[in-house]
Amino acid sequence: MRHGRTWPERLWLVRHGQSQGNVARDAANEAGHSVIELDIRDVDVPLSDLGHQQAEAAGRWFAALPEDERPEILLSSPYIRARQTAEAICNAGGLAGGAKPTIIDERLREREFGIFDGLTTRGIREQFPTEAAHRTKMGKFYHRPPGGESWADVILRLRSVMNTINLHYADHRVLVVCHQVVVLCMRYILDELSEGQILAIDKQAEILNCGICAYDFSFDENGLCSPKLDLWNVGAPMEAEGTPQTAEPDAMAGSR
Repeated sequence: MRHGRTWPERLWLVRHGQSQGNVARDAANEAGHSVIELDIRDVDVPLSDLGHQQAEAAGRWFAALPEDERPEILLSSPYIRARQTAEAICNAGGLAGGAKPTIIDERLREREFGIFDGLTTRGIREQFPTEAAHRTKMGKFYHRPPGGESWADVILRLRSVMNTINLHYADHRVLVVCHQVVVLCMRYILDELSEGQILAIDKQAEILNCGICAYDFSFDENGLCSPKLDLWNVGAPMEAEGTPQTAEPDAMAGSR
């Protein structure tokens, strides 16, 4: 640690670019289908052509930062769409000191949807009406679909991720490439929010594909270092280049 910190100097959270799953989910909903037409695992869903453009734009945005402001460490979800986004950022020169190996951390993976995997909201209600009613009663923060995860489950593993970041990358600039719910759950942790507060933020707007979220960490009057939100869901990379912005819910999520 450079100055005895126990937090990173700066932490970026970036959702992956638009995926083929996002596109398939939109098509299924528009057609009124119950099932999302994807014949591969969620972990293997790649970026769409537009998603690649968004990831490259994000890479150039990071590369345009001064050398001493760019990320030094890049952590990514193991899902292909996140890894492809991280690779594009590295290849564009988005990291300080040049391209470096991406650190893959399975705790940053997408929320697991269990029996709801691959279903639209309509499909969930048709195939699992009792579980759909239970989800409505519980709310998505605490409801765990059989074989899947609740938001609270995701938060539990992300607390572990933050402990690792604080231990190994304290006082460094860290970029995390992940998924929509992961970004929201990280904000829940860092801002010490309640269930109601994070769900209200979620309701305001979808997390943009390759949107930028950033935290700085500074000392208060008591000498304690704490997170301070600097950027939230900013589409700066796409705005700068005129690349279309997208913010579809994740493909296998059923409903928000």
